[in-house]
Amino acid sequence: QVQLAESGGGLVQPGGSLRLSCAASGFTFSSHVMSWYRQAPGKERELVAAISSSGGNTNYADSTKGRFTVSRDNAKNTVYLQMNSLKPEDTAVYFCNVVHGLENYWGQGTQVTVSS
Repeated sequence: QVQLAESGGGLVQPGGSLRLSCAASGFTFSSHVMSWYRQAPGKERELVAAISSSGGNTNYADSTKGRFTVSRDNAKNTVYLQMNSLKPEDTAVYFCNVVHGLENYWGQGTQVTVSS
């Protein structure tokens, strides 16, 4: 079965950095687009970044362009989200996502809190 496991969240000061990881299993990782979403309290879940199966193409939300970088290691079945210049408004639970067999799969999420 498809499993996604995020890690790397935590508390960081404004301007700081974090690197999230998502370990995937249960499907052919190298054949799937992978995405990162986030959900802040009281808000809808929103797309943060996506990366093509080969890693050659990426997309970002306007609010994260220039600060976040999505990457993947197909040999390790892992997708990453490097977050720099973090702002308080980046505070949210971050989720890894894959669409497999017409179904959306999500990890359990990892909390990112940006606060001084």
